[in-house]
Amino acid sequence: MPTPIKMPALSPTMEEGTLAKWLVKPGDSVSAGDIMAEIETDKATMEFEAVDEGTIASITVDEGTEGVKVGTVIAMLAEEGEDVEKVAKAAPPAEGDAGGSDDSETEAETKQREGKVAQEEKRTEEKSSASDDETSAPAAPVGDDGKRIKASPLARRIAEQKGIDLTTISGSGPNGRIVKADVEEAKPGAAPAKDTAAAPEPAPVKPATQGGDLDAPYEAQKLNNVRKVIARRLTEAKQTIPHIYLTVDVRLDALLKLRSELNKSLEADGIKLSVNDLLIKAQARALQRVPLCNVSFQGDELFQYTREDISVAVAAPSGLITPIIRDAGRKGLAQISTEMKELAGKARDGKLQPHEFQGGTASLSNLGMFGTKQFDAVINPPQAMILAVGAGEQRPHIIDGALGIATVMSATGSFDHRAIDGADGAQFMQAFQQLVENPMGLVV
Repeated sequence: MPTPIKMPALSPTMEEGTLAKWLVKPGDSVSAGDIMAEIETDKATMEFEAVDEGTIASITVDEGTEGVKVGTVIAMLAEEGEDVEKVAKAAPPAEGDAGGSDDSETEAETKQREGKVAQEEKRTEEKSSASDDETSAPAAPVGDDGKRIKASPLARRIAEQKGIDLTTISGSGPNGRIVKADVEEAKPGAAPAKDTAAAPEPAPVKPATQGGDLDAPYEAQKLNNVRKVIARRLTEAKQTIPHIYLTVDVRLDALLKLRSELNKSLEADGIKLSVNDLLIKAQARALQRVPLCNVSFQGDELFQYTREDISVAVAAPSGLITPIIRDAGRKGLAQISTEMKELAGKARDGKLQPHEFQGGTASLSNLGMFGTKQFDAVINPPQAMILAVGAGEQRPHIIDGALGIATVMSATGSFDHRAIDGADGAQFMQAFQQLVENPMGLVV
């Protein structure tokens, strides 16, 4: 009996995803555990493994397809001894249903699916055209076979400006659609001569307008799944969480000296501590000293955590993501450093697993490497605090009662005022300051 392969739920919050890439094709044999596809969830791009063994009879959802709902049949698997061609011709089961396979249903459902694809392409075309606000892109070209060549309005306009023949370009977009990147990578050349009389020159491009006095050209970019989640969660956070911000200036000289000494002793082990590694440890130790800040607001309840799981903000190509150093308060600096490097690499490659970024009791965001002096971070719900640290810089500072020069960093804690009182937040910031300025507490 043929087995329908359905869009999996790769995270608890996943309702739909993007089928980023197929790693198998019809006719390939697969065994349990084989990687069949890469699927973009609301947090990362993850590998999808085969559960059963058999032969891929057909693929019903093309790679690059966005908004594929969990439970949708994306491929059909023929078991050993089954006729692969017969399975391939069978109708794909309806979403969440394993039935339906006669030929009349196959044709009807195929036409319905093709119709939906055509409608989606039409909506995308209209949206792209509308974004140009009366700016007419060149008409869609037609190939030698008389079929319309699929290309975005922006791609057509760039092609005309550069004198590029779209019939010579292979599109990398959904269903072979030619997009901006395809045209930009193509070599300019003369467009093919036409038998008809020369058409009048197109009207000059009019910049798109975004209401009011804002009048500037733009290119509309569709949000990926990660950016959608970031937008939704942080909007909810600012609308529903009463933030309170507390800032302290922290001397870094002792911590920088300790880091240098530790790195010399760890050099033989191939470990190099970063300032961020020590700040992760300092935040976790501060939460141990002030456990009233290691909490989350849960309606009629307040969750008090007994472990310090620090979510560390990492900038990935798809958007911000926060891999977690679990039980950071009890881990050594070398272990924190090793784990952080591995997690950051996986985050940038989109390879984090759900357990590596879901959860966390508090967050750390460090923009010091960009020279940012101080900033206020948005709380990542359901957590109740996030620590934002800026750059360490030489500043005038009072040292032992006298004015001197010290390396100083500004750190700002954002606290959920429903769960954490101002005095408790201030105690946490004081504990963090003391741990950084007297860093031997981080190694014992």
